[in-house]
Amino acid sequence: MSPQKIYILGGHQSDFAQNAARADQSVAELFIDTVRSGLTACKLDAAEIEVGHVGNFVSSLFSGQAQLGGFFGHVDPAMRYMPASSHEAACASGSMAILAAMADLEAGRYETACVLGIEIMRNVSGDKAAANLRPAAWASQEWTETDFVWPCAFNNMLSLYEERYSLNKDHLYAISQQNFASARRNPNAQTRQWQFNEHSFSNDDSANPVVSGNIRKQDCGQITDGAAVVFLATESKAVEYAARHNISLNSIPTIKGWGHINAPISFKEKLQLSEPEGYLFPHINTLFQQTLKRAGMNGLSAIDGLEVHDCFNITEYMILDHSGLYAPGDAWKAIENGDISKTGKLPINMSGGLIGLGHPVGATGVRMLLDSYKQIAGAAGNYQIDNAKNVMTFNLGGSATTCASFIVGKTNA
Repeated sequence: MSPQKIYILGGHQSDFAQNAARADQSVAELFIDTVRSGLTACKLDAAEIEVGHVGNFVSSLFSGQAQLGGFFGHVDPAMRYMPASSHEAACASGSMAILAAMADLEAGRYETACVLGIEIMRNVSGDKAAANLRPAAWASQEWTETDFVWPCAFNNMLSLYEERYSLNKDHLYAISQQNFASARRNPNAQTRQWQFNEHSFSNDDSANPVVSGNIRKQDCGQITDGAAVVFLATESKAVEYAARHNISLNSIPTIKGWGHINAPISFKEKLQLSEPEGYLFPHINTLFQQTLKRAGMNGLSAIDGLEVHDCFNITEYMILDHSGLYAPGDAWKAIENGDISKTGKLPINMSGGLIGLGHPVGATGVRMLLDSYKQIAGAAGNYQIDNAKNVMTFNLGGSATTCASFIVGKTNA
């Protein structure tokens, strides 16, 4: 018996350019405002939502607030006693919340679910933020000699690519340039008004200062405050929703495939599982294969766009070959051939991604699903992919420890 279809009724994203501390906005207020705005955008009544799931990594450290599911009760009186739970898997926390909500609906427990991803991260100093994010690695064992774990960790990934295949840093800069340019078309992007000059994407220490090793400022995703919400429904509920709003059921995007895989938290142990002449992280390629298989698709040729986890540009570069788009070590071809541009054969991160749009850790997986929904619904505005029928996400947590993926499309496409 195959699981029933899960429909996406819509959602809402906060403005990732907003600094919550400067706006005097608490994590509770961001939570409540985002869910209310999502309900309004989708023309849903709070009483229709039967269960809530929250993706969050470190609110207890950044905001001093845990037990986030309790804030559903402050969104609307109808949600006062609604069951809810929170999910943590570092940067993949939002995707874990989506998977849990899907399981609830597939099991027949509920017919509608609200999935919220949320993080406030700009309310502390850079040193404190770095310390708060350390636990996504094996905190007592890895990169203990540095205060800035993640630039150091992904510099290690960059070095491995250099050793195995050689690497032209200009290809990485091209990824960042495209993602910042895409962000300028996204009205919710953190960097949409940022300005760059001819030296911003170069080895110029003034315009593009070193952060760690070969990782420079424009190589990095953003520290971001933000939230995103999506509403999921079973087919029977989607039929009712479509009839009420006088739309076709087939016009409502569905989650056609999903993937979820974990690797050992130790980066060293991940590398011991690496294929010497192949994939640096074989489990990531496995994830792409299992997601496509669950969607009944033979390969990436069925996918019209990707929203991927570019916490650093080297991460997106790694995904270009681990996805199967090119052979290991040949990711540069996708960049030189223009494959990942808006008009290329596989547009990537038209939202701006984590580099351009922003990366509120617990919200990213949910935001990716929401942007995929927008692409399929034709609601992505200036960053719309022409004739998008199927869009895929890839979200990772830690040093590629927890990885998840979804394919969003319409049932007849």
